[in-house]
Amino acid sequence: MGEKLQNIVGPQIRKLRYQQGFTQEMFAARCSVRGLEMSRATLSKVEARLRCVTDQELAVFAEALGVDIKVLYPARRK
Repeated sequence: MGEKLQNIVGPQIRKLRYQQGFTQEMFAARCSVRGLEMSRATLSKVEARLRCVTDQELAVFAEALGVDIKVLYPARRK
């Protein structure tokens, strides 16, 4: 059986990172400068929804992307 999905923000983080022209390694470095040590492999798991994201990580991701935390959540379907 497949792995259970662990977060809802991963795809949006990947989309925004890609739109801003950051590789996973570059984005992991931006997070590190902000106090969040995360490897490229771990970031890959976050983006693929295979790893949970903590509140602290979510805040750093938003800061590193220059967006409000709300932007990291997918749009609600009607």
